[in-house]
Amino acid sequence: MLAFNAKKQLLEFLSEDIGSGDITSQLLPKRNISARIITRQFAIVAGARYAKKIFELKGCSVKILKKDGNKVKPNATIMLISGDAKKILSCERTALNLLTRMSGIATQTDQLVKKIPNKKTKLYSTRKTAPGLRYFDKEAVEIGGGGKHRLRLDEMVMIKDNHIAVGESLLSLIKKAKKKYKKFEVEVENTLDAVLAAKEGATIIMLDNFSPALIKKTVQILKDQKLRDRVILEASGGINSKNIAKYGITGVDIISVGSITNSVKGIDMSLEI
Repeated sequence: MLAFNAKKQLLEFLSEDIGSGDITSQLLPKRNISARIITRQFAIVAGARYAKKIFELKGCSVKILKKDGNKVKPNATIMLISGDAKKILSCERTALNLLTRMSGIATQTDQLVKKIPNKKTKLYSTRKTAPGLRYFDKEAVEIGGGGKHRLRLDEMVMIKDNHIAVGESLLSLIKKAKKKYKKFEVEVENTLDAVLAAKEGATIIMLDNFSPALIKKTVQILKDQKLRDRVILEASGGINSKNIAKYGITGVDIISVGSITNSVKGIDMSLEI
């Protein structure tokens, strides 16, 4: 079942691309056709059900051959589409844009997850997503084996450096958060603030731009002070495919990576009639 907001967003995507009408397809004769979407690359499929819905919104029939989460090889057929040629062509680019982007995110997420040595450490995405695409980007991360973190600002308090710059102090913001919320996250830039946040009851502590060596040192200090088990530790900042393995053995619970959604390389797919 598609969420209502997802369906609404898909209609907006179609409207953005079609405008007042696909004037090129209007030159074509009226006829029914069959088409297929194939992948040119190895991929983790993500977004197939949304691509299907895009075509269905215009009255086309779709059969998914490779579901979300399926691993596919080059030249594999993802789905079959049949219906009015003009309607299929008017949906082609919108469906492919979403499908290739989501599959790219899922595939990249899967690759990063496999590089983390400690399987207890989970990979999470961030809010670094394209406007209008967060719902889809975050779902693609989950399909690839990662976690969503928070979707919106109203889901959880997360005290970051700019909040501290505007507020009185880190300590004062933590105390205010504790009065209103059972769960909240604090971003810290040094070990002393990590210890302070743990002592004051932060649920999650984000170690921002810490080196792997500094994270290990911070984890040990928290253990020595009997604070480690009280908090979830998150590593973030400058983490990529080349260094994620080093962060994966530091003892953190979460590694968050913005590039999986803000620097997406879509999978090469095409629609063939």
